[in-house]
Amino acid sequence: MRKEAYPEPTHNVEFKETHISLVFIADEYVYKIKKPVNFGFLDFSTLEKRKHYCEKEVELNKRLSPDVYMGVLPVTFDNGTIILGGKGRAIEYAVKMRKLPMEYLMIRMLRENRLTNEMVEKVAKAIALFHAQSAVSKEIEKFGSIDVIKTNTDENFSQTEKYVGQCITKSEFDSIKSYTDDYLNNKPALFSGRVAERRIKDCHGDLHLEHVCVSDPIRIFDCIEFNDRFRYSDTAADIAFLAMDLDFNGRRDLSEILMNAYVDFSGDKEVAKVVTFYKVYRAYVRGKVTSFRLGPLDTGSHSGVLGTARKYFRLANALVQEEKHAQRR
Repeated sequence: MRKEAYPEPTHNVEFKETHISLVFIADEYVYKIKKPVNFGFLDFSTLEKRKHYCEKEVELNKRLSPDVYMGVLPVTFDNGTIILGGKGRAIEYAVKMRKLPMEYLMIRMLRENRLTNEMVEKVAKAIALFHAQSAVSKEIEKFGSIDVIKTNTDENFSQTEKYVGQCITKSEFDSIKSYTDDYLNNKPALFSGRVAERRIKDCHGDLHLEHVCVSDPIRIFDCIEFNDRFRYSDTAADIAFLAMDLDFNGRRDLSEILMNAYVDFSGDKEVAKVVTFYKVYRAYVRGKVTSFRLGPLDTGSHSGVLGTARKYFRLANALVQEEKHAQRR
């Protein structure tokens, strides 16, 4: 938090925290340091690995925000002082980003009732264009198989069992797991069809409201860099994340506008068949990673974290119940 630690003059330093990062916001730039954590699906446990994933983060995020990601700086220790970009021994590494106009973050615009239908459609167009240009290969397409998707969902359930009774009820856990397993078992042709249509691509992987800046041009940032398995996915899973986050924030109307616009711009008429499944998946993932913040490396309020995690899990279950009700009609 020392202003003297930064390579350029700054009057203020603001600190924020996620389950995997420490974020320092200076006047003009943002510096993000990875926590020394290992969640199995993510391993930042050594300095070498943290440096590697900082570099990969910059490389991948330049796809959607080329003017935001500046590079990687060492955090050095020299003569008893910690400096970003110094010449001493590197004790950490930080991703350096140009500071975005926070007033245009999608989440902030939503909360301040400034997010219009037209803006949501503009975001949908940007995402559809990104998906059209995203890499696709035989190797990437393997991640659209039911086996790989089931690996992801099984991992979610195994990693959240310890939170049953704390963040998620036993009935919610059983309901979501049963729905997910049945869906994968009963719809193999649907998933193989998505692969055949070449909808499995190198996507963003963490596409929610806090990662979209409704500026000109639209800037989408902070994609998944730590595990290709979470980024190589159906494009439907990518757009469903943002739609789910609009649902989570009480704006189902904007969620529907987003999906309708995405279909128009992408030409993906089949996305509606899988979007609810992927919304459930994304809501559950958010519940899971929010629950991780109940660990010892976090400084935030546990009561606030607990409430947010519970809300995500409740949304996942509500979507399941809504889907079941629709099938009975």
